[in-house]
Amino acid sequence: MKREYRRSEPLFSQCGLNCGLCPMYHIREESHCPGCGGPGRPSCPILRCAGEHGGVEFCSLCPDWPCQRYVQEQADSFIPHRNARRDLETVKRVGLEHYRETLGKKMEGLRFLLERCNDGRRKSLFCTAVNLLELEDVEAVIARLEEEFGPEYSPEEQKERGSRAAELFRERAQTRGVSLKLERQRKP
Repeated sequence: MKREYRRSEPLFSQCGLNCGLCPMYHIREESHCPGCGGPGRPSCPILRCAGEHGGVEFCSLCPDWPCQRYVQEQADSFIPHRNARRDLETVKRVGLEHYRETLGKKMEGLRFLLERCNDGRRKSLFCTAVNLLELEDVEAVIARLEEEFGPEYSPEEQKERGSRAAELFRERAQTRGVSLKLERQRKP
């Protein structure tokens, strides 16, 4: 029987992914992902490795970090991997509580976008943009949307609002030199 590994912080993964900003976390069906080490999630090689190293909560807290397992280039799945190391280093520098607060604000912004701007085609873009851009960028895009469309939600404007949100995120990303495309594994 497989042992189910449970973590106290499922919204920020062992390896540095922001599970709380993943499209699979925001699925409304019962099959949604509860995050890293959440109930019903199988253990991954990183979680097993952490168990072998004394049960460290995050890779960056391991005395062997960054190790060969961690530094190998990872393709994106549902969520970008490219900021994982940076985010782990941020947690190490500013502390989990401060990072959790920032992640919570980003999740709040993402919920706003998914509820008011997602026309059924932009979930992945919004999740990727909120994940890769700074909190100030996310807040600026939302403020601009509220300025242009008003604070009240109108379902009739959802498609237009979604299109404008995508445009604003792409402008922010270009200014910061960030690609909002997921980097899929290349075929050999």
